[in-house]
Amino acid sequence: MLRQSLQQKLLQKLSPQQILLMKLLQVPANELEQRVKQEIEENPALEADALEHHDEEYPQADNSETNEASENADSGDESRDDFDMDDYYKGEDEIPEYKLQTNNYSRDNDFKEIPFSTGISFHELLKQQLGLHSLDGQKLKIGQYIIGNIDSSGYLQRSVDAIVDDLAFMQNINAKKEDVEKVLSVIQSFDPPGVGGRNLQECLLIQLRRKMKTENYEALELAYKIVKRYFNEFTKKHYQKIMKRLGISEEQLKAAINVVLTLNPKPGNSLVETSRNNQYIIPDFTITNNNGELELSLNSWNAPELRVSSTYATMMQDLAKGKRGKAEKEAFSFIKKKMDSAKWFIEAVRQRQNTLYITMKAIMDYQQEYFLTGDDTKLRPMILKNIADIVGMDISTVSRVANSKYVQTPFGTFLLKSFFSESMQKDNGEEVSTREVKTILKNMIAHEDKNKPLTDEQLMNALKEKGYPIARRTVAKYREQLNIPVARLRKVLGE
Repeated sequence: MLRQSLQQKLLQKLSPQQILLMKLLQVPANELEQRVKQEIEENPALEADALEHHDEEYPQADNSETNEASENADSGDESRDDFDMDDYYKGEDEIPEYKLQTNNYSRDNDFKEIPFSTGISFHELLKQQLGLHSLDGQKLKIGQYIIGNIDSSGYLQRSVDAIVDDLAFMQNINAKKEDVEKVLSVIQSFDPPGVGGRNLQECLLIQLRRKMKTENYEALELAYKIVKRYFNEFTKKHYQKIMKRLGISEEQLKAAINVVLTLNPKPGNSLVETSRNNQYIIPDFTITNNNGELELSLNSWNAPELRVSSTYATMMQDLAKGKRGKAEKEAFSFIKKKMDSAKWFIEAVRQRQNTLYITMKAIMDYQQEYFLTGDDTKLRPMILKNIADIVGMDISTVSRVANSKYVQTPFGTFLLKSFFSESMQKDNGEEVSTREVKTILKNMIAHEDKNKPLTDEQLMNALKEKGYPIARRTVAKYREQLNIPVARLRKVLGE
């Protein structure tokens, strides 16, 4: 039975402009240029000046309408004003002219191309070596399939049984397990040594067998025995067990370990891939120390000056003055939609730059002692709420700014969110950053006796002596966050 009722709800909805701003805030500097180019391609009413490579302090935001001048602009290149309405009404399958323009830069810009050497890739090298062996058609296909399943580190990611099944179902090749293993043994003889191993143990054994064909000495044979028979004890550094079971001295074990250390655990990485997939960190901010005064600049070299197309502004004015038929109304609606979208994007980029600058300025002032000295012990405890209260923004906004953004300082380039840390209280009541504790912990481990590395309990007691009362499980958590193994795995044999 239908029933009518009154309900009172409190809803909070984001406007399209706010959603756009939130998305742009998450974009780091190295992706902003691509995002702007994408918007220009999708919206012909949006134009941009040539990118200027410069770093300058971001000026305070202007509250005036960003695009008011662009809307009423009737100056500029007169060739832009010669717009034929017949061209506008062409079918949607026509390629817009702006998508055919690839050079949006002035000839005054200085372009410096990064040279890349050309060469052969890791998998191509393996295929070339496979072709040098006299294999029949079926074994050649098996070899090519095996190579396709070798990762960039040089390891075979599929078991022999799985490869047999794959060949039968995917390539209609009825191969036996013995056939695949024979071809795999051929591939394991390729360069670089160790390629084709199914795990670290097999990878090291392949390299040791290769060495034993040309060299013969006690340490090499002992290293082979250790890796083959006692690999689990070796990885866990149970050296006493190994020495007892093999009946060898510490000096003999050290010599064998030194042989193993000369091997390559990731043979595929020994070849440099000559691809253009290099990742460069482009800092969003730069902090400089000018005689004790910190100066902040927003790196806006890849944020071009955006404006609304004067052609579209003129077209809109002409359509507003003239008679409006159905086609003209549709054209007017389309142009207005594109111009509004361009305005929103321009305003969102402006607000993004302003928000980034204000937030980073608050972080710089909050951590002034650290940015002046570079000493981690001067880093104050800081959470997102601290900065959100200073700048008067929501915590989620500050989080978006801190995420994936980098700041260049006189002491290096750092991820912005690395400066945020919880606080802990020392014995004297002073609040310090957990990052300070991690730095002290890292230094203690770096200077420990590697023959008798400090356990987590010993590290806990040492920190307590320095005035940092933390539990053993907290020490273990910080150690794991620093990617430092337990004491047993840090142990090395005596010199």
